[in-house]
Amino acid sequence: MMNDKPTGKDYVGSDDLYADVQRTMRLCAEMNSGYHTEAEVRDYLREITRGEVPDTVRVFPPLNINYGPGVRFGDDCFLNFGCTLLAIGGITIEDGVFIGPHCVLATEYHPENPETRHTLLTKPIVVKRNAWLGADVKVLAGVTIGENAIVAAGSVVTKDVPDNMVVAGSPAKVIREITSC
Repeated sequence: MMNDKPTGKDYVGSDDLYADVQRTMRLCAEMNSGYHTEAEVRDYLREITRGEVPDTVRVFPPLNINYGPGVRFGDDCFLNFGCTLLAIGGITIEDGVFIGPHCVLATEYHPENPETRHTLLTKPIVVKRNAWLGADVKVLAGVTIGENAIVAAGSVVTKDVPDNMVVAGSPAKVIREITSC
């Protein structure tokens, strides 16, 4: 189980970061072009993230990631078609997480003040063990989705989701507790 929550920061553009973003986008384009076996997709993910990707991870491309080194996968994760991970701030997907089609996890945001709006800010996202994000869920910067939680399809998650809860809506709100945990 992965418990380390990555730390967010103010983004200051650098040539190294820009090169990593370009490298990640190129590798995602290669992974998303044509058919690849599950093993080949995991090999791409290992290259994209420059890290460990367990053999039990399953991803159905296309998958779009802007910064591969910011993504960490636990065991037995599943990401369905068309997900987007904006990961400069760090995204941790723990063991047993299911992520439905067309979900967006965005660690990046901008200040409200128009004078500083071109500054990119980041906060990490953590999806804890056995959480399930339904189709078309959006998770915003700084959010932690609790262990065993369910986020209903189409929800926009702007605040942390407690363990063992079902949330729904925009913004997502607690609907009920999962009592069979």
